[in-house]
Amino acid sequence: MTVGILTVSDRASAGVYEDHGGPALRQACQGYGWEVGAEAIVPDEIDRIRESVRSFSAQGCGLILTTGGTGVDYRDVTPEAIRGIMRVEVHGFGEVMRMKSFDITPNAILSRSLAAMVDASLVIALPGKPKGAVECLGFVHGAIDHAVKLAQRLPTSC
Repeated sequence: MTVGILTVSDRASAGVYEDHGGPALRQACQGYGWEVGAEAIVPDEIDRIRESVRSFSAQGCGLILTTGGTGVDYRDVTPEAIRGIMRVEVHGFGEVMRMKSFDITPNAILSRSLAAMVDASLVIALPGKPKGAVECLGFVHGAIDHAVKLAQRLPTSC
């Protein structure tokens, strides 16, 4: 599976601090045996997020992971960006990520993490904190392969 990793952060995109979320997700993806085919860092801007997601999908990334912009701060716009270009939202991913994360931290209830089908890709919007992003990816890992096959209209075993 080819994966695109998109870090959404005003400060990391401006070089104010080093991105740690993208590298943490890259390491997790490699651990799952997935190939990272595209990576980018963009500011919390709807158009930039949408352009990157669509570009990654056009490059053949069946799975696109975003990290950042899923909270409730004024600049957190990742869910809005994805919802504006999605074909369908896959609610179970966000529900499971929040439920399992809530067992770790009560602040998980503030997360707006989600998953959606965009073009020929499954897009999963993960938290911005590296630990939270990797944990949430692990919570939904088991359903990703099947969902990507559906997004790409490939044969599935079900």
